[in-house]
Amino acid sequence: MRSQLPTLELDAVFEAKEDLALAVKNALQETMSGYGYQILQALITDIDPDQRVKNAMNEINSAKRLKFAIAEKAEGQKILQVKSAEAEAEAKYLSGVGVAKQRKAIVDGLRTSIVDFSGNIKGATSKDVMDLLLLTQYFDCIRDVGSANHCKTTFVSSSSGGIRDSLLVADAAKLK
Repeated sequence: MRSQLPTLELDAVFEAKEDLALAVKNALQETMSGYGYQILQALITDIDPDQRVKNAMNEINSAKRLKFAIAEKAEGQKILQVKSAEAEAEAKYLSGVGVAKQRKAIVDGLRTSIVDFSGNIKGATSKDVMDLLLLTQYFDCIRDVGSANHCKTTFVSSSSGGIRDSLLVADAAKLK
């Protein structure tokens, strides 16, 4: 045994019990045959290393299992992130499709409105109808922004003289 054990690593010793038993049998057979004995079998039933060696082996096995568990957990988190990103991309794509369909419906409705309006009112051009629609949308926007709770939006006129007046009105509104 002493000639065979140093050639193996500790983990391999436990796996190679049969090889060790065969080596012991051959060594005993060689030695004992001179005395008239025949060795039929050598059994190795248990290998019992020092307690410090056992503790070290347990720590190594525990570290290997922990390393594997950490790798598996990281792989699971990676899969979750990939699936989450795929779901987000699909949601954004579907949202874009929805917005495109909504805009198409708006354009179709505007087209119908322009045709109906210009057909019913003599002398109305497509530009007149578009100006009216834009003005209606502007008033709808102002109404929606103004009716929102905790609104902090201020509309400032784009004319050069109106900016000063608009700022004064906004400042006066803050004081109320």
